[in-house]
Amino acid sequence: MTVLVTGGAGYIGSHMVWELLDAGEEVVVLDRLSSGFEWAVAPEATLVVGDVGDGELAARVIAEHGVTEIIHFAGSIVVPESVADPLGYYLNNTVASRALIESAVRGGVKHFIFSSTAAVYGSPKSMPVTEDQPPAPESPYGTSKWMTELMLRDTAAAHPLTFAALRYFNVAGADPKGRTGQSTKGATHLVKVASETALGKRPYLEVFGTDYDTPDGTCVRDYIHVSDLAKAHAKALGYLRAGGPSIVANCGYGHGYSVLEVLETVRRVVGADFEVRRSGRRAGDATAIVADATTARTRFGWEPEHDDLEEIVGHALAWERSLATRNAR
Repeated sequence: MTVLVTGGAGYIGSHMVWELLDAGEEVVVLDRLSSGFEWAVAPEATLVVGDVGDGELAARVIAEHGVTEIIHFAGSIVVPESVADPLGYYLNNTVASRALIESAVRGGVKHFIFSSTAAVYGSPKSMPVTEDQPPAPESPYGTSKWMTELMLRDTAAAHPLTFAALRYFNVAGADPKGRTGQSTKGATHLVKVASETALGKRPYLEVFGTDYDTPDGTCVRDYIHVSDLAKAHAKALGYLRAGGPSIVANCGYGHGYSVLEVLETVRRVVGADFEVRRSGRRAGDATAIVADATTARTRFGWEPEHDDLEEIVGHALAWERSLATRNAR
């Protein structure tokens, strides 16, 4: 059995590759390297450079490597960018995913795990949010992911394919062993940006919106360590392999932190202050969203190991320092 990881040269995908290899799996990566890095792919994995939306290429990779499962991370992920370029997001996320799903069906792939997002919920009416709350995305990014979930649902009803759609909350941190982390230039993830600013890689950090209906006026998010997220995928894969039916599951810790609380944690961990500028709201940003991850815990036995914001920040900062060393060479 071989697992195909799309986007495996990127942030979450590269962690997934290491998680699979550590478990003794055979792994092939398909990534066009638009935002990922060849060096981020574990050397034991096979890297194929190309676009997941290229149906002929995906079909060839599936056939040549005997792919039995796909974990699909490839796609665009920036909410405000999706508002400015909705057609680009529907092309890169929804259309490309449709091509990949078709290649999976034709190639006899048994299981498909999809990188979805909490953005499908928009601003939920009650929290923590459960999977049965109706999707109400507030950005083309969230809509593009929800559309892919619907395609998987309908495809699984018509073909012998089971899937898991994992709805991520805010992913942060880095591999505790220092093998990979968030390396994208110009990244918008708050912990990543704050870590860069704290280490002098950025002159200042902008806080977008301080007038939300939250205790300190800034957005509240549920931050999940990237290694816990990779383990959630591994658990979902085992669940599907054991005959579990298709599933949609949240991946988060069940409690949130405001933007200002995250920045204070970064200051505390790094032991230094940095400049913060306050700006207006960004289009598409929800006020607050926190996960109810009961489904993941009870249906496929996911148990987080890094539910600690200071630990998440510490791993992110360690990775930023290692990147500085790498880039200085």
